[in-house]
Amino acid sequence: MPAPDWFRESFVGILLRGAFGPKLDFLKYPEEIEGQFPEQYTKEYIERETAAREQEKEENQRRQERGRQNSNSTAVDSGSQHSGEDNDNEKPRDADDEEKGKKDPYEGTRKDPNVVTWYSDIDPENPANWSLGKRCSVTALICLLTFAVYIGSSIYSPGIPDIEQRWGITQVPATLGLTAFVAGYGIGPMFLSPLSEIPAIGRNTIYIICLIIFVCLQVPTALCGGLGALIPLRFAAGFVGSPPLATGGASIGDMFGPKKRAYPIAIWGCAAVCGPVLGPLLGGFAADANGWRWTFWVLLWLSGGSLLILAFFLPETSAENILVKRARRLRKLTGNKDLKSEGEIEQSQMTVSQVAVMSLWRPFQLTFGEPIVFLLDLYIALVYGILYIWFESFAIVFTEFYGFNLGEEGLAFMGILVMTIITTFGYFAYSYFYLEKKFDDEGNLRPVELRLQAAMFASIWIPICLFWFGWTSRPRIHWIVPIIGSSFFSVGAFLLFQCVINYLGDAYPKYAASVYAGNDFFRAAFGAGFPLIATPLFANLGIGWGCSLLGFISVGMIPIPFVLYRYGGWLRKKSKYAKKHD
Repeated sequence: MPAPDWFRESFVGILLRGAFGPKLDFLKYPEEIEGQFPEQYTKEYIERETAAREQEKEENQRRQERGRQNSNSTAVDSGSQHSGEDNDNEKPRDADDEEKGKKDPYEGTRKDPNVVTWYSDIDPENPANWSLGKRCSVTALICLLTFAVYIGSSIYSPGIPDIEQRWGITQVPATLGLTAFVAGYGIGPMFLSPLSEIPAIGRNTIYIICLIIFVCLQVPTALCGGLGALIPLRFAAGFVGSPPLATGGASIGDMFGPKKRAYPIAIWGCAAVCGPVLGPLLGGFAADANGWRWTFWVLLWLSGGSLLILAFFLPETSAENILVKRARRLRKLTGNKDLKSEGEIEQSQMTVSQVAVMSLWRPFQLTFGEPIVFLLDLYIALVYGILYIWFESFAIVFTEFYGFNLGEEGLAFMGILVMTIITTFGYFAYSYFYLEKKFDDEGNLRPVELRLQAAMFASIWIPICLFWFGWTSRPRIHWIVPIIGSSFFSVGAFLLFQCVINYLGDAYPKYAASVYAGNDFFRAAFGAGFPLIATPLFANLGIGWGCSLLGFISVGMIPIPFVLYRYGGWLRKKSKYAKKHD
């Protein structure tokens, strides 16, 4: 009995196939079962097809030549007759044949028969054709992977006071454990995520191998005895844990078309928000009970459990990688060594240096060379940086002003989480009742700048939140008031993230992983640097004016979605990477 396809394509399934080969019948693919692979890929069939094609070409050439000869002969005969005869305007039958024979009817319509592609438009191995249940399950696994890594940043924060006390250091160096992790998962995708676009590698291999290293790094981190070990370990963990933070959106795009992609991207965005929001809650109770080291033991258990689930259940979603493996199987089964997927052909024509440039340089090239990408990355990065510096004020407000302990302080972030869930349902309604009506029959949004309409609405909520939170965080005002104010950050940040990720995916569909990697790099760069200025900012300006300064910065970024909504189409036409035509 064959194994479920999700297990066969999982990391463990691939390892078992590699180790035992054809001995494990339950891991065989349909084409490996006798008589199950299409005849069109056999060497004999392709030789017959090629011969028939060559014969057809020769016949077309002969027909074309006869047409030219008959046309010349007719022209001579017509010149000797009266100009008033009706025959003058008649076109001989062979001339019609000449018109038909001017172009090879196969040219441009039939691919090279040695190219391995999907067996049909409903090929079940194509991620776009998976059942809705399977696509939703895989999306949930991507969300779990994203959450398990993202929580690693803020789960450290509640342990900072304990680190200061035990190691006798001030808050700024103690905060470096947070910034090093964030910097790591900002830089990591620029190098790791583009590797998932190489057909021979795919996405799953990068995810699982990096997660294994991430899990292992938590042990020495929890046992280290000083900043000299803590900071590089935290940076390394962020670096190797980074691929899902950028490539997760590309994995979802592998399964869902533009019309329906907004829903799973929104759920993935919720998972991304839940990480930083729930981190202080879990880390707070752990640090309050057993000290800072236990924040990393909690992270080890969470990421290790996620690794076990993902290694057995997460299948490959990259269509190019799936076709590469299909081509390998068919070469072995048919004996036709000329069979290759399009990804293999493209890769074989590139040198090692070209592959390196494509994989490692492209995210930087798109981020800093494309105005659309740069402006939206800058906006999201500022929002992200503001989020991290603003989170530092929660310790002041809720522990010093309202007397919360570390665990209760984590509960203060629940307003953000609750509003994220509410906003998600609102975004679903907006997408279903309004945005989906703007898609054409081919499933394309025209123009793709319509994705930015919700971003224009979202841009006003971040400054509203910051002003509200800053000026209501007073001991004489009940603690629920600033928590309610903080919740509106979700409206702005969540909607902006959804609009930007979906818009960039639509505008740069071929380079989605690289574009998302650049976006993650910008976010992490600001997220890593901003917490270091949190202490002097709030110490010198206070909570009210400190939050107001962040609010004024966010006000300055409001025009970006409006400008791109108006001129985004024009900018795409000027780009050699963007989708030019809607």
